[in-house]
Amino acid sequence: MNLVNSLEYPLDIESILRKKKAIKREFDATKPVLEKNIAILGGSTTAEIKNILELFLLKKGIKANFYESEYNQYFQDAMFDNPALVTFQPDIIYIHTTHINISRFPSFIDSEDTVQSLLEQEEQKFQSIWEALGRYDCAIIQNNFDLPPDRSLGNLDFSEVQGKTNFINRLNLFFADRARKTNNLYINDINYLSSSIGINNWFDRSLWYQAKYALSYEAIPPLAFNLSNIISAVFGLTKKCLVLDLDNTLWGGVIGDDGLHGITIGKETALGEAYVDFQRYVKELKQRGIPLAVCSKNDEAIAREGLKHQDNVLSCDDITVIKANWDPKYQNIRKIAEEINIHPDSLVFFDDNPVERDVVASQVQEVTVPDIGDDVVQYIDYLDTNGYFEAVHLTGDDKQRTAYYQNEKHRVTAQASFDNYHDFLYSLEMEAEIKPFKPIYLERITQLINKTNQFNLTTRRYTLGEVNAIFQDSQYLTLYGRLTDKFGDNGLIAITIGTIKNQQCHIDLWLMSCRVLKRDMDLAMLDRLVARCLERGLTEIIGYYYKSPKNSMVSSLYEQMGFNCIERNQDNSVWQLQLDNYNNLNTTIKVNND
Repeated sequence: MNLVNSLEYPLDIESILRKKKAIKREFDATKPVLEKNIAILGGSTTAEIKNILELFLLKKGIKANFYESEYNQYFQDAMFDNPALVTFQPDIIYIHTTHINISRFPSFIDSEDTVQSLLEQEEQKFQSIWEALGRYDCAIIQNNFDLPPDRSLGNLDFSEVQGKTNFINRLNLFFADRARKTNNLYINDINYLSSSIGINNWFDRSLWYQAKYALSYEAIPPLAFNLSNIISAVFGLTKKCLVLDLDNTLWGGVIGDDGLHGITIGKETALGEAYVDFQRYVKELKQRGIPLAVCSKNDEAIAREGLKHQDNVLSCDDITVIKANWDPKYQNIRKIAEEINIHPDSLVFFDDNPVERDVVASQVQEVTVPDIGDDVVQYIDYLDTNGYFEAVHLTGDDKQRTAYYQNEKHRVTAQASFDNYHDFLYSLEMEAEIKPFKPIYLERITQLINKTNQFNLTTRRYTLGEVNAIFQDSQYLTLYGRLTDKFGDNGLIAITIGTIKNQQCHIDLWLMSCRVLKRDMDLAMLDRLVARCLERGLTEIIGYYYKSPKNSMVSSLYEQMGFNCIERNQDNSVWQLQLDNYNNLNTTIKVNND
């Protein structure tokens, strides 16, 4: 039995709780993608939360080192000098508080002014915690509040200001507002999670009295699972594209056999309505920037006809790539990844057929293939609960991402009409904006840093707080790059961060989105970096290449750009570029530096 599968929806909670050590052993031979320091500041006992969270993070490719506060010392650890936490250097601080940690709930005899004062005191307490933790320049994940299991006011508890439910709802709205306005603050929504599980199943009075756990043992795996989704999103380990089958996945029946009017979709039947709701959920993913692809064993004309059904929520215009033919699906999935220009490990493949799922999972092992069964009623839960597309920010680029991929298809088509690639680049009429970091782009910059793997020389990851600190530090040279062409705007797609030392610029990070590979944007970025260095009186650029499982494509980039190798250690190397007599390399992109 593969116990690791118990860590996917639907969670096998009994196995997770009883077989933690056995599950952990299954990860022993797996090299994690990242190693991160995670501090847990608890308002209640957190030992088992830490143990279970470790498993879910290993499943996500993150090896976690933990700092755990003493029982109910979250406020002291946050507010006062803490040498142990400073030495630990956390990448993430998780504050595990619940309704138990509210200092005082209103009583029925309190006036509205007193209740408002209590609310403001609670808000100020947590605001002070978040501000104090800002000194660590790391991501902060904060639980919002679950509802207590009792309501002495009954249903009035919701509407009366003295009610616990009313008080918690107002606090949660304050947390939501602060998260929107505070860099690096993310909310772990236990209010939703406890409701999903059921309040009576979420909180165990006996366990609270005996061991001071503020939730039941059975609620710990869902909590840790939800938390791991946020952490993986902070570090850019979420998926980028949803690949869908058609027959019995987006609609009921087989379009090739049943015809357009014979498939099941629409409000007339319970099954048809379930497919409508699933399509609506998928459309919501597309609207927030998740590109959709189709991989179906079908004639393409018939597949497209199915997508024109009047009761569909999705249409051909919503699909970035359609692969409808009789080739093996794993081959088509590889082609989809190539056309969208992303790594196969960024794909989620959704298919009702267990044989197709098994073949794809065995032939393209990087692709995520959930074992969704064949009941459309459960499809949304598999996508939603597994957190494949969890987001910690929604940027303008997210909303435009599907358009970026659609425009890329037009570029590929245009390229085919040119015999000379250089002529093709000129024909794109490219214009770039290459400038130092701006506050408005810091969230997008952080997102790109944590999602980009292939064109990434060092694959270093930074939190939003760290990016903000770099932005404000004069010892860094920073550049972002945006690229447009006659087909559209590619958005912010390139980043360079350099540290100034002894008249040298050391390139800590250089990356670029795969959707603009081979467009000379790397040349334009280097030209601008050299110009910035010369403005600062620097004489050399030192570049670093650290090999990762996905960045071999840039292993010779520095050599191609005229750098000299000054150090090589197995797969890693250090490169030097003298800036005197440097000649610009970019000839195809018009660059705006103003």
